Amino acid sequence: MTAFIKRLLKRNPNGREIRHFKDQLSSLSTATIRLTILALERAVQINTQIVTAFDLWFPKNPNQRVLWPSTVRLSQEYFDTLVKHAVPLDERSVSALSHSPMALDVYAWLAQRLHRIDPGKPQFIPWKAVYEQFGQGFGRIRKFREKFLWVLRQAQIQYPVARMEIDRGGVILRQSPPPVPRRFIAIDGGDLLG
Repeated sequence: MTAFIKRLLKRNPNGREIRHFKDQLSSLSTATIRLTILALERAVQINTQIVTAFDLWFPKNPNQRVLWPSTVRLSQEYFDTLVKHAVPLDERSVSALSHSPMALDVYAWLAQRLHRIDPGKPQFIPWKAVYEQFGQGFGRIRKFREKFLWVLRQAQIQYPVARMEIDRGGVILRQSPPPVPRRFIAIDGGDLLG
């Protein structure tokens, strides 16, 4: 855990920073996530948890051996979606964007979405839809758009193969490779995992 935080911060974390990270991880582990999806004039609500068991013991010294096992058990539902849909993010990019939650959100959104777009069918996202997804806390769409364009440039620096265009009415997304190239690993006599 300490080594991961060190890579994100690009320096040795202090005790307060490790405690803060642990508190955030603990909050995530207890969160129930509720999503409502509107489809065909129907609202479908999903209640789920990412973590079903959480037991972490943090040594004071990163070189000290952990005496008790640390576990984070993902819910089966969440694990299944990861196996099927996960797109890895470049750890260096996450670190570079860690100063801006909105930049991290936009980077993750692009990473998740761009590689799934049909190469012959770019997707147009109107500013109103972008505002509804990322504009929390902005009173005016014009002010949001200024901030979003700046954040989008930051995300593009970290995801240089991302293909998109800014249109007066919104953003045009084009099929792009994911930020971390897919790797295949042979297991169980030839099954492939990506």
